[in-house]
Amino acid sequence: MKQSIRENYLKIRKKKYFELSQKNKIFIAEQVKKLCNKYKIKKLALYYPINYEMNILSVIINLKIKKLQTCLPVIEKNKNMSFKEWKIQEPFYVNRIGILEPNSKNKKINPQMILVPLVAYDKFKNRLGYGKGFYDRFLNKFSKKKNVLSVGIAFAFQKTNIIPEEKHDKKLDYILTEKGFVD
Repeated sequence: MKQSIRENYLKIRKKKYFELSQKNKIFIAEQVKKLCNKYKIKKLALYYPINYEMNILSVIINLKIKKLQTCLPVIEKNKNMSFKEWKIQEPFYVNRIGILEPNSKNKKINPQMILVPLVAYDKFKNRLGYGKGFYDRFLNKFSKKKNVLSVGIAFAFQKTNIIPEEKHDKKLDYILTEKGFVD
């Protein structure tokens, strides 16, 4: 069932994808900033957009928070994910599965808040990713120990009625679209 939802929403996202307007970018940046201030976030994890995901990197340029460290995911050989520091304008490197990452020599960061890409979501804050489990594994491992806040980033049209839950799935704390937070 998850696979059919995934395939359907990947097609929908490709068909309905749009570049965010400057107004949308500022709106999303303001919402992220509010969360950062509310939870005193100083280490924020982003993602490099692929396959018509919302371009969060273009949004973050509008995020003006002093002393905020940003980091991006790095896929490790053991099928786990960690985060490495990344600064705007820093070059990217292609990993073994074709996704851009920061330099592997960059400092490892334990983020306090993670902006999570997704294929689809439901009103219960369940997310559907690509099925490899990188974010679920990371969040299951670190959210209890380190109190990591997870914020799904999606277009409003990516909402589905219900995503079947499995034992390893990790609900998100928030889901943010160009229209606001999902209730």
